[in-house]
Amino acid sequence: MSDCIFCKIINKEIPATIIYEDDRFVAFKDINPIDKVHFLIIPKTHEENLLTAKNDLATREMFGEMLMLAPKLAKKEGLEGFRTMINSGVKGGQEVFHIHFHVYGGSDHLRKI
Repeated sequence: MSDCIFCKIINKEIPATIIYEDDRFVAFKDINPIDKVHFLIIPKTHEENLLTAKNDLATREMFGEMLMLAPKLAKKEGLEGFRTMINSGVKGGQEVFHIHFHVYGGSDHLRKI
């Protein structure tokens, strides 16, 4: 999608602080962090959100791989524990319509959002 900000990050058209990249995924620091550590994991293929995603084996495997990247990257970023969040749809708080997992933590206390 030519107007998707996350697709532009994937294509290196706009800068981001990338902490991980492979042939399927990119992870980068959130520009509006809600905790000491806050990064996003996104697929390189454009999917809008969980509401519109296909319910096929390939998509389920993609989401599973994304989720399993979270602890690996959280440890790399110095977290001993973390939270994940997925916003889906306008009423679910989604602002960028490219599926993304938020991974965040680092505070000594739990914050409610």
